[in-house]
Amino acid sequence: MRFITKVVFFMFVSVVVAFAKPTIYILATGGTIAGSGSGALDTSYTSGTVTVDKLIAAVPEINKIATIKGEQISNIGSQEMNNEVWFKLANRVNELLTSGKADGVVITHGTDTMEETAYFLNLVVKSDKPIVMVGAMRSSSSLSADGPLNIFNAVNVAINKETAGKGVVVTMNDEIHAAREVTKTNTTGVETFKSPNAGKIGTVFYGNVKYYMSPVRKHTVNSAFDITKIKELPRVDIIYSHSNDNPDFANIAIKNGAKGIISAGMGNGNPFPTVIEVLGEGVKKGVVVVRDSRVGSGETTLNGEVDDTKYGFLASDNLNAQKARVLLMLALTQTNDKAKIQEFFYTH
Repeated sequence: MRFITKVVFFMFVSVVVAFAKPTIYILATGGTIAGSGSGALDTSYTSGTVTVDKLIAAVPEINKIATIKGEQISNIGSQEMNNEVWFKLANRVNELLTSGKADGVVITHGTDTMEETAYFLNLVVKSDKPIVMVGAMRSSSSLSADGPLNIFNAVNVAINKETAGKGVVVTMNDEIHAAREVTKTNTTGVETFKSPNAGKIGTVFYGNVKYYMSPVRKHTVNSAFDITKIKELPRVDIIYSHSNDNPDFANIAIKNGAKGIISAGMGNGNPFPTVIEVLGEGVKKGVVVVRDSRVGSGETTLNGEVDDTKYGFLASDNLNAQKARVLLMLALTQTNDKAKIQEFFYTH
């Protein structure tokens, strides 16, 4: 009799566990998704006026599929994103996922710098559990606001077992993009997030998640970087090239203590001739210079039209300039060895 009782008890526990809802934390940082304006047709608005509790309350359907908990990390427009918020967010995500408190994390974020935050988290958080970033292109008070459905879809992505192991993903406008590949391509359109080099990795239509590809570069648990071992980030500047350019900005960056420079060159990462010389002098002073491109897609190749070996430059592979900056900052927390840093760009 006692044996039968134990069997029934364990069967009951198994059924409860099988049907237990996953715990998803929604970490809010602000942005348009938390913004509001004076009217439904008013294109002006203020970011970060809506709290995480109100964001969650606007999508009651997510409580049917997960145990939802919310935290306010910050409440800013993402054009104000900074290292302090990055560290606070990354450490909290890492803590929630590695401690077992959460089965997945959804991060609401402004779209202006979402791709940079996504890539930063992708490189420093040590968990293979789902990390989903989501935002909106229309404020909460706008006619046909896209935030609520985006949040609903993001939670569905976070509870989907196939999301595990894919690193940080961005879910917007029914699409799922890998953190390394995604970028904002339109100033106002809801279809703004694209992955020019690789394409989206999946779709989510009213909560129905489908994956078609997986990221192959190192991320999260396989990344060389660990947020628990990083206390500050070195200064890395981006220099944007153009015809009839001048070296003034490069000179200022070097003079003011930049440890690294991302040169967003023309075409295949080609700086203006006078800028090349100044960047080369910067390398001699210990500044790490990575050539990138202002084009927006494609690879910046080593030793193309520029003699990188001569000047001591590195190449960004196919990362855009803003993401190359994120990777170079993290790389410089570990080493100044240019061969090792170049390897990071080829593997992460």
